[in-house]
Amino acid sequence: MATLDIKNLHVAVDTEDGQKAILKGVDLTVKSGQTHAIMGPNGSGKSTLAYSIAGHPKYTITDGSVTLDGVDVLGMTVDERARAGLFLAMQYPVEVPGVSVSNFLRTAKTALDGEAPKLRTWVKDMNDAMDKVAMDREFAQRNVNEGFSGGEKKRHEIVQLELLNPKFAILDETDSGLDIDALRVVSEGVNRFRAQGDRGVLLITHYTRILRYIQPDFVHVFVAGRIAEEGGSELAEQLEAEGYDKYTRASV
Repeated sequence: MATLDIKNLHVAVDTEDGQKAILKGVDLTVKSGQTHAIMGPNGSGKSTLAYSIAGHPKYTITDGSVTLDGVDVLGMTVDERARAGLFLAMQYPVEVPGVSVSNFLRTAKTALDGEAPKLRTWVKDMNDAMDKVAMDREFAQRNVNEGFSGGEKKRHEIVQLELLNPKFAILDETDSGLDIDALRVVSEGVNRFRAQGDRGVLLITHYTRILRYIQPDFVHVFVAGRIAEEGGSELAEQLEAEGYDKYTRASV
């Protein structure tokens, strides 16, 4: 069983007035087979947690640790974190002009496995992954995310998840900007990943609508850079009914 363990994590960003603290002591453990939902208002630090785990250079770890099966994640380069089994689906996937989706995906798979997949097998696997998210196979020849709609970008993220098959998927507001059909398709992709039984999911969202499709084992309320409350899926239902007001008032 794989374990992603976050202990007393403090993270800051540089501003004109010096460093600004964003995360202020986060403790969270995600084990394979578990799905954790992180919910909270804008500016609470949810995305900062995701990008800090992935190794975004914008964020400075000022205290605490992140380990994967006991191995220090923070001491790894970004590509080493990916090879160790971490995957980040971004809220705003970036465009990569001049690089086709097909080449991007095969290069990523080669980097993870240490050898290139056989071309015939790879094309079949890629086509199957695209078919599962109702993504036209023609997109394989287009530049990564260039001219894609919001839903197409998120479907492409799920194609990556399917093909790269990490130990832990960190999904940063994957439901952002999706219509109801795209939300259903993307959620089904996450559920296929979860159904393997030995994969962990850290799902970051503002809203409960995606949790109607992806049932979390644990829900964590993020406010002002800390976890304000933890519970099961029933906590998401409470948030839907009551909002975040009582948590934001308590953090002032």
